[in-house]
Amino acid sequence: MAYSEFAEIGGAAPAASVIAPVKDAVLSSLEWSVVAIAERDRLSTLRLPGRIAVAMGRLFGEGHNPRLADPRLEALRRMAVLTWHNGYTVPSGEVKEFLAAGYSPEQYELLVDSIGAARRPRRRR
Repeated sequence: MAYSEFAEIGGAAPAASVIAPVKDAVLSSLEWSVVAIAERDRLSTLRLPGRIAVAMGRLFGEGHNPRLADPRLEALRRMAVLTWHNGYTVPSGEVKEFLAAGYSPEQYELLVDSIGAARRPRRRR
């Protein structure tokens, strides 16, 4: 197979120099650990507890609260829980909240694609 540089021939520039690199398409190790922990969370952890749940918590002591104190990480946890349970079918309002928390569309795609890849082997079992 022969190699020829298109710039020498007078052709167009190589595609790599034309395409802008994807920025912000990474998550930190802390963020990936939130995604991993969210795999075990139920969808019910995304709702606020009702009056009965609050009363039972006061009566018998507070139960486990999976919500995170950092609003940005909580937005990531919510998106991860929804994606672990629903795959690519996440409500658009939740995606808007995720992006409003400071994440980029590229990070959203990375998150959803990574969870989707992790879900495939689990379904085959």
